[in-house]
Amino acid sequence: MQELGEKKSYISWPVIAMVGFVTIICFDDILYPLQNQGLSVVFTWIFMVFFFVIPYELSVAHLGSVFNGHQEGGLASWTRHSLNSDAAGYWTAWMYWAACLPYIVDVANSTIVSYSWLILGDGSLSSRMSSFWFGVWTFVIILVFILLENLIKKSLEVMATIGGWAMFGMTILFVVMTGWTLLNGGKIATQPFNLKAFIPDFSLSYFSTTGLLMFAVCGAELVVPYLNRMKNPNRDFRKAMYLIAFMTAFLTVFGTFSLSIFFDANNLPHDLKMNGSYYAFQLLGERMGMGNVLMYIFAIVQAIYMMAQLAVFLDSTSWVLAADTAERFMPKWMRKRNKNDRPIHSYVLTTGLTLFLLLLSGTLPDINAVFNWLLNLNGIVFPFKNCWLFLAFIAVRVKQDKFPSVFVFIKRRKLAIAMGSWCMLFSFICAVMSFLPQDLAFGTKAWNHQLFLNFLSVGVLFGAGAIMPIMSWFEKRKEESA
Repeated sequence: MQELGEKKSYISWPVIAMVGFVTIICFDDILYPLQNQGLSVVFTWIFMVFFFVIPYELSVAHLGSVFNGHQEGGLASWTRHSLNSDAAGYWTAWMYWAACLPYIVDVANSTIVSYSWLILGDGSLSSRMSSFWFGVWTFVIILVFILLENLIKKSLEVMATIGGWAMFGMTILFVVMTGWTLLNGGKIATQPFNLKAFIPDFSLSYFSTTGLLMFAVCGAELVVPYLNRMKNPNRDFRKAMYLIAFMTAFLTVFGTFSLSIFFDANNLPHDLKMNGSYYAFQLLGERMGMGNVLMYIFAIVQAIYMMAQLAVFLDSTSWVLAADTAERFMPKWMRKRNKNDRPIHSYVLTTGLTLFLLLLSGTLPDINAVFNWLLNLNGIVFPFKNCWLFLAFIAVRVKQDKFPSVFVFIKRRKLAIAMGSWCMLFSFICAVMSFLPQDLAFGTKAWNHQLFLNFLSVGVLFGAGAIMPIMSWFEKRKEESA
């Protein structure tokens, strides 16, 4: 019970939206698909916004409303209660947590890149640092943030709010200034810039890269553990989801149009995924006669944004794994909390498996290859995680009398179930297709090597989930025999 006079602090819905926004998409996320699909990615983004992003965000809002009060485990709590299955809850928690690990490593990589641009002023990091030392510094950053998470109160909300608004502001600035350069004699770099250029080539390569777009717009459910810290989550959570959906649509569609002004989508730099954002603001600054000023401003914003992402992912994923899992699936030591009431051993496990990914990435030839592989790995694991979310949504709509909701996404039950089924099937197909390496020629030695790494890493990340129930079983046997 709270002591008399103690005032409980709440998180407002705009802050929740910013926490969600920094976990979902940033300026970098519109560069990766541009390199993979060219100008036709605009068509894909518009399709994704209407047929996946909006249904996804509002499904999260619906589930958040249904399970208000059972949010500590996030998505794992939803599947556990909607399917009435402890096993489903555990495997959702594990797969969700494991799916976030490649991105945690990727964000730490991006943090290093942002500081390299601030210090060096160019994209020469790949030629100055070996993949080994890149991995070492990535691991150090993850360790530092794990310590900060447990020492500095409210660090997450502060960084997420500053980073989220700053990144959205930089994106608006980029779009507006792009329009200004066109009105003042600037030319479009991508040619031909006509309707035909926006029509995708529906090839195997096209479908193998769509999972990365899905990854770019996912993550809203990561804010669910914070719903209990909102004053009126039933009313305000959906407002946060609407704001996230709007910001995502603006960033993806208009941001891609703007990038095509500065980059030839048919002849992009080989390191676009790692350095493209900085090249973009460098080019914009040159056209406006500002030199590298905009690039340095963006590098500062990017550094804050990436650190906010790292803070959010490290914190929220640890709660997903340890908060609402049946005892028979998780040993006691894994549920142990420190003096700040944080699941400390979840952080230890996170550290161990991120080190495993870094060791695998050490077999790749250079930093650019490491960066691209870890990024592409997200296009596999995140869509698999989405399948659980839509399965939970389908379950609550099938049994909607048992699971009433203040906010209802699609009032007609059959239509809602059909929408959920479509999104789940789409997620599964994107995940399977994304196993195919995206940045290499089919059948080459490098392509085969990355295909092997994809299967090995996903197999270990997801398969390691079978270890915890076994450890819990031995723990109980030991207690019973004592």
